[in-house]
Amino acid sequence: MKRINLLDINTSNKIAAGEVVEGPSSVVKELLENSIDSGAKNITVEIEEGGEKSIKVLDDGCGIHPMDIEKAFMPHATSKISSVEDLEKVNTMGFRGEALASIAAVSNVILKSRTAQFDSGMEIKINGGKLEGVQHSGCNPGTSVLVKNLFFNVPARQKFLKSPGREAAGISDIISRLSLANADISFKFFKNGKKSITTYGSGNVMDVVRCIYGKNIYENVIPIEKHGDIISIYGYIGNSEISRGSRNNQSLFVNKRYVKNKSIATAVEKAFKSFITINKFPFFILFIDIFPEFIDVNVHPAKWEVKFSDSGMVFKFVFDAVHEALRDSLKDSFTIEPDIESTHVREIQIPVDLESLNSKNYLNSDSEKKEYNNFINENAGRFREHESNLYKSHYPNLQIDSADEVNGKTKHRENAIAKFPPLEIIGQFHNTYIIAEDGNNLYMVDQHAAHEKILFEKYKKSIQKGDILSQVLATPVVMELTPIDYNYYMENENVFKKTGFKVELFGDTAVSIREVPMILGKPDIKNLFMDMIDNLKNMGSGEPWEVKYLSIATLACKAAIKAKDHLSHMEMKSLLEELRFIEDPYTCPHGRPVIIKFTLNDLEKKFKRIQ
Repeated sequence: MKRINLLDINTSNKIAAGEVVEGPSSVVKELLENSIDSGAKNITVEIEEGGEKSIKVLDDGCGIHPMDIEKAFMPHATSKISSVEDLEKVNTMGFRGEALASIAAVSNVILKSRTAQFDSGMEIKINGGKLEGVQHSGCNPGTSVLVKNLFFNVPARQKFLKSPGREAAGISDIISRLSLANADISFKFFKNGKKSITTYGSGNVMDVVRCIYGKNIYENVIPIEKHGDIISIYGYIGNSEISRGSRNNQSLFVNKRYVKNKSIATAVEKAFKSFITINKFPFFILFIDIFPEFIDVNVHPAKWEVKFSDSGMVFKFVFDAVHEALRDSLKDSFTIEPDIESTHVREIQIPVDLESLNSKNYLNSDSEKKEYNNFINENAGRFREHESNLYKSHYPNLQIDSADEVNGKTKHRENAIAKFPPLEIIGQFHNTYIIAEDGNNLYMVDQHAAHEKILFEKYKKSIQKGDILSQVLATPVVMELTPIDYNYYMENENVFKKTGFKVELFGDTAVSIREVPMILGKPDIKNLFMDMIDNLKNMGSGEPWEVKYLSIATLACKAAIKAKDHLSHMEMKSLLEELRFIEDPYTCPHGRPVIIKFTLNDLEKKFKRIQ
């Protein structure tokens, strides 16, 4: 049996650092929380190479007393609490006293600090947990901490660090969240000497929202506020215009502490779906204030989570608050004008189907019907061309064949094999499903899914061959990105280029989109671009290029025919002919069925003609 060993301080500090210091972003988080607790009104963060090379945090807070400068780096040394009873009423960001000791154990640290009552400050140097020296130093009131060579003495941790761009994005995210919770503090963030984030400490959360997220989100948020006996909630929720494909734009603060809580996120999403059917995650910035004795903040090493004594009550309170805010917002957006004469009516021209007019006996006499038939026969070609051109103007990616090609039993395609036989069109059901037949078989085709898959395969092949045709936008689309979204774009700049986008940098965190793939038709550029960013975020950094390209290709569905779109007989025939010759016509890019087949035997069983 092995004997029990008592670990030395250096080893135990490195183990503790593994829980507190996950990477550069967690170092910044811990140092920023110390600065906030010190009462600072101006905080500056500077990093190099994603924080692995160096991280510097400067503040103008109260500083550290000269007699406590060494004590600050001892394990469990803190000025926030003095006994276990204080954990029940913690109202500071930090309280365990582990951060500085853990950071110093795995890096080279230089800390300078000065309090207002002293004319000079103190400087301390610690390398890998070993004290190198303490001396007097001239410095401004407040504290500056320089962390260099993170994990230099723990190679196993160092090799698992992400790319500098991804680590910098994580730091940007932390600073953004903390600046939202501390609108009265001015934050500045510099990345490799270049300014990335600036907030102005005005005390107005919306000013921070504008600085961090840009004009579009600033203009599409709804205020929320609700107060109870032991809990209050306030903040902002976004409308459906700024919902995203990931939860990255969701910020929750409990007593100003940034936390992650699936239950509360679910409460917000359920409240949204009770009013607005969306397939994306809503934007929100929510602040929950609750008496400290009703929560436990000491449940996660990095303090990312809190535990509520009555989680059901909190869930209902959040749901009701969001529900009420959305209800009031929607009610305000629908106003009824009492004066009908003042209402502006927009005239819409609807194409008339002359054949349906005839079938419904709108042409009463035989002479009228004969005159109508002669007119149709003389102008049939012009009508088909007009109908095709009208539809092409809305759906440029739908290939409408000539009447001769469509009416033929097969259409020749070089090196292509049909996956199912030619079909005779019966009609369109609910303007969504194409009904067709082949001998003793009946087919139902989802027109949106079918066109999705056709565009997906065309786009995928173009990406693989590198021969994508791009269209120049008449007016470039300029987008303000958040620092984290900008870093994801920069890291995947080549993906955008190879998939047919021409994007230029336009300021600190803005981009100008000048060209888009021709196959996407006339997409909503801003939403499409953000969907691409979200797809890349959800994949992570380890996916090969091919997987990223295929993920981008699924966005071709943005240009596909939609459900409820009326198609002519010629358009349905052309769509099915295209579908017959693609590689996999049976499922759409998202895995849904495209075509369903019913045999005569299946139908006769349904009608009990046979057993």
